[in-house]
Amino acid sequence: MAKTLNHLASTFLFVSIITSPSFVVAATATTESDHHFARHVSPATLGLKREKLSHLRFYFHDIVSGKNPTAIKVVQPPDGSATGFGMVAMIDDPLTLTPDLNSTLVGRAQGLYANAAQGEDSLLMAFNFAFLEGKYNGSSLSVLGRNYVSLTVREMPIVGGSGIFRFARGYSLARTLMFNFTTGDAVVEYNVYVFHY
Repeated sequence: MAKTLNHLASTFLFVSIITSPSFVVAATATTESDHHFARHVSPATLGLKREKLSHLRFYFHDIVSGKNPTAIKVVQPPDGSATGFGMVAMIDDPLTLTPDLNSTLVGRAQGLYANAAQGEDSLLMAFNFAFLEGKYNGSSLSVLGRNYVSLTVREMPIVGGSGIFRFARGYSLARTLMFNFTTGDAVVEYNVYVFHY
């Protein structure tokens, strides 16, 4: 009997607490209308000041040969493909200050490229320029676009960035300086024009 009374007393106390006006207010203080899926924010609240346009120039070294390649095919094209359609390569290519691979390393191109055309040499490029130099160290720019390699200069969009390049948008111009038909290695000059804060 004592156990039943103790249980009833505990239940009564619990019910009294959760039905008291102060508990009901606390429980309903955060309704769905208090949460926002989307809202407008002033750029100043994120510390954003004036947008600027920057030009970066560096050299991309795509090394597919040797003991330490920086680009590795992870999907081979089907036999008989004249353009290599279907090939996918992962990259971690060095970006240098000059065309010389031994010059200052300013970053790395990390991501993938894929041969995305059946009748021409056209790549889908999806990678980040991850910078390692000076004030850009730790920042990145994201490239997503078509690289029609037969053109002397190819344009690809910059679709975003991180660090110094938050809210980045712009374009990159790629120009092949050297392509070794024996090894498949290449050096590509990149000129990047990017709006950022």
